[in-house]
Formats: sequence, structure tokens, C-alpha cells
Amino acid sequence: MYFVLLLLILWFGRLRPGKGGYPMAKTVAIVNQKGGVGKTTTCVNLAASLTALGSRVLVCDFDPQGNATSGFGVDKNCSPNIYDVLLGAAAAEKAVIHTRWADVLPSNTQLAGAPIELVSVPRREMRLRTVLAPVVPLYDYIFIDCAPSLDLLTVNALCAADTVVIPMQCEFFALEGLSELMGTLKTVRQKYNRHL
Repeated sequence: MYFVLLLLILWFGRLRPGKGGYPMAKTVAIVNQKGGVGKTTTCVNLAASLTALGSRVLVCDFDPQGNATSGFGVDKNCSPNIYDVLLGAAAAEKAVIHTRWADVLPSNTQLAGAPIELVSVPRREMRLRTVLAPVVPLYDYIFIDCAPSLDLLTVNALCAADTVVIPMQCEFFALEGLSELMGTLKTVRQKYNRHL
């Protein structure tokens, strides 16, 4: 696991926006519908490592458990948070909390209700991409830490991202879940985000 994490840090570390790389933030969704595979750990460590290398990094905690939020020492009960941003009650710029390891768009259990509240919103699959658009030019990397599910929040993360990292364990059931996730990625690529 740590060897793969080191390779990811080296890979992302060599891709510098504006220096022969891509012109705006590299947006990475860290996804797996299986819990306990290291999504949040990967997200927090990649973000902190890239910040230490001099990159401007934003972590969007898109998991109602809010573990990435607390992993950066941010109070889960702070407001505004990603829930408020997603529903249009606050701008992303106002919700970002600056830490010494990375900037964080915090999350808490309120986010679990967002898929129900987004049902009537037009283009609800693109909501995260829309609300993050104003902050994208401010960062080199944006990491989206996803919940262990394949719900509307995960689809939003995939629509907002241009890269996907899938942490997984080497076991049969993980491979079974990977095939479902690959099907979801294919659908998102075809219908919503051909750059994924």
C-alpha cells in the first residue's frame, strides 16, 4: 500500500500545472464502494505530501462520515461546509478552511441528506463540478474523498473529476466490487464526463 502511495505522490508531484502540464487543477476522485480500503488515508496522505512539495491542494471531503475533515484537524461541525455549498447556501470560497497540510472543504453527517434534496435539481449529476468551478483556478490539485457507495454523491464526484484513484484490497470480493465500479465509470464517461 505504501509503495503504491509513494508512486502516486511521485506521479502527481511531477505533473505541475502551468509548467508544461495542464492549465488548471488536476481533480482526482478517490472512489471505491467498499469501505475500509484506504480512500481517506490515501486522500489525506497524497494531499499533505503534495502540499509539502509546494503544490496548492484542496481536499473536498465528500463523505458524510467526515473523516478527511477531522484528519486535517478541522471540526466536523463547522459551517459552511460542502453540504451548504452543494445546495447553494454558501460559495465554495467561503467554506474552504486553510490548514498547514492542505485546504479543506469540510463535511459532516448533513451531507447524507444531499442526494434526496438534489432530486429535483436540474443537472444534479454536475452539481459538484458547478460549485467547485470558481475555486479550480486557485489550486494545483483537488482531491475528492468519496463515501463507500455508488450513489448520487459518488456520481457527482466522478463528473467533477478528470482522474480516478481506486484504492482496493487484494481479495475476491474487492474484485467483484471493482467490476461494478468500472461499469459506473463507463456510464459516467459516456453520459456526463468524457474527460474522466
